[in-house]
Amino acid sequence: MTVRQDAFYMARALQLAKKGRYTTDPNPRVGCVLVRDGQVIGEGWHVKAGLGHAEVDALKHATDANDATAYVTLEPCSHHGKTPPCCDALIKAGVSRVVVAMQDPNPLVSGRGLEKLKAAGIEVICGVLQEDAHTLNRGFIKRMTENRPFVRSKLAMSLDGRTAMASGESQWITSAEARADVHRLRAESSAILTGINTVLADDPALNARVDWAVVQPVRVVLDSKLTMPVTTRMAKLAGRSLILTCSQDEQKRQALQTAGFEVYRLASNNGRLDLPAVMAFLAQQQINEVLVEAGSVLNGALLKENLLDELVVYMAPCILGDQGRGLFTVPGLQAMTDKKSLTLRDVRQVGPDLKLTLTP
Repeated sequence: MTVRQDAFYMARALQLAKKGRYTTDPNPRVGCVLVRDGQVIGEGWHVKAGLGHAEVDALKHATDANDATAYVTLEPCSHHGKTPPCCDALIKAGVSRVVVAMQDPNPLVSGRGLEKLKAAGIEVICGVLQEDAHTLNRGFIKRMTENRPFVRSKLAMSLDGRTAMASGESQWITSAEARADVHRLRAESSAILTGINTVLADDPALNARVDWAVVQPVRVVLDSKLTMPVTTRMAKLAGRSLILTCSQDEQKRQALQTAGFEVYRLASNNGRLDLPAVMAFLAQQQINEVLVEAGSVLNGALLKENLLDELVVYMAPCILGDQGRGLFTVPGLQAMTDKKSLTLRDVRQVGPDLKLTLTP
């Protein structure tokens, strides 16, 4: 196979892996293509945690994989988890060559799969379309390497940078098309995180309302003083709703737990939740990607702590005036040298609005 052919088949494997972006949590999204004599003889992808991995799925669709090349977007696992090792399945099937996009950051695998394949006499190539594979699983990778999830904040603003009127009224700044795009972002996320002030103001459901199969994201509310009402919309929804607090009020905690919430007490910092501790806790909960839907105070605090990995800003062609509320509360910025610089990664139109994707 030439380098170009390897890239061609790996691109197809990545397409297959993307099919799992709404369902694989907490596992990574993985695709596999089996090729022999220039012909695809089997394809597969990881659908859901607990089900077969991509390699096993592809082998299931190939009548005979002997002497084939397997293109896999992530290093085949070499350990027993909920399913047997994929390395063993590939070796048993008689593949002669395995092309991998990137090494698995999971310490249980991390190179062992590649070595096991090599020890069985299989030719192994690693690093084909590695950047694309990394982007596809950046939340899983960050959790494995930095013990925290990938954090993306969704923001909606007017042309003059306002997120709401002075009264707090904010529905709706952006269009129905932009709001539908947000539900796609929610569906891709492992968890949706907000602050208690947003809950008290808007009573959000924090679920993904889409017309395809999705594992609903975990709902996470930061509530330092446990002022969460037991009657909120999310209390009535199926799935997990987490309240993270530093309050020691056991009576409130019991009432919220009775209403269906999971309540966890974490470390505090000046009377508020310690945000790095929050992220470490979410990683322990096997959460890969967090979508933040919050007000200026929480967004400003996350920005200050360097905990935002990406910002998705929907900008509507309207003016809310100088009394409206801003995107971030970031005290202490006095001079231009104090400014928080961002890199614009993507711009596209969604309905009448602009969608800006930025990274700090």
